[in-house]
Amino acid sequence: MMSLTPISTLFVSLILLLFLHQSASATSSVTANSDGIKSAYEILQKFNFPVGLLPKGIIKYDYDESTGQFHAYWKDTCSFSLEGSYQLKYKSVISGYISDNRLTSLTGVSVKVLFLWLNIVEVVRHGDDIDFSVGIASASFPIDNFYECPQCGCGLDCVTGQVSKLRAKSFISSI
Repeated sequence: MMSLTPISTLFVSLILLLFLHQSASATSSVTANSDGIKSAYEILQKFNFPVGLLPKGIIKYDYDESTGQFHAYWKDTCSFSLEGSYQLKYKSVISGYISDNRLTSLTGVSVKVLFLWLNIVEVVRHGDDIDFSVGIASASFPIDNFYECPQCGCGLDCVTGQVSKLRAKSFISSI
């Protein structure tokens, strides 16, 4: 059996302490609530929206409580498909204004409809439905479609790689 000298014991102890410190740092940066700062997902919930409106991976966000203006930042552009016919794209920076049950003046979020990419400019919650407006038209979806955050590249099904199903309630034209 190998015995440790006092110096090697000290070395092993320092390595363990360093490892434990790194693990604790990683945990506190993931939760980000120990210092009282809310995550972007918690801000959504504060205004009665589900967290699944934003994909995972936000690296930073800004929120001005006095105006409701926000910016959310990802490392890169984020895109994924839902139910095959819905392709969504989030630029590396999105912005807009948030208030109870309403996201307005959105920039940086678009949906592919047929062959066109259309900017989603407003999101409104009506009870258990969420309406997405591209300006000239809107579509309504049940809120339970958005309880889980999608991931860039694979949406809601990153294990099997299948395209996730998104149930639409109706397509409403503003024209």
